[in-house]
Amino acid sequence: MAYDEMLERRSEMLKRRIGEMIARENQYGLGKQEGLFLRRMIKEWHQMTHEMNGKPVI
Repeated sequence: MAYDEMLERRSEMLKRRIGEMIARENQYGLGKQEGLFLRRMIKEWHQMTHEMNGKPVI
């Protein structure tokens, strides 16, 4: 698996997990630790998308 494919796969997994956690937050609320985890995942996803968009297309 190429590095770009790995980034895309990881991005999709993060988006899915972030969506699930946002739905849980809206329905039940999140604890402090879960909220921190959600923010860390969002930060990681943003960094990953910037890395994917910043690479030259070959």
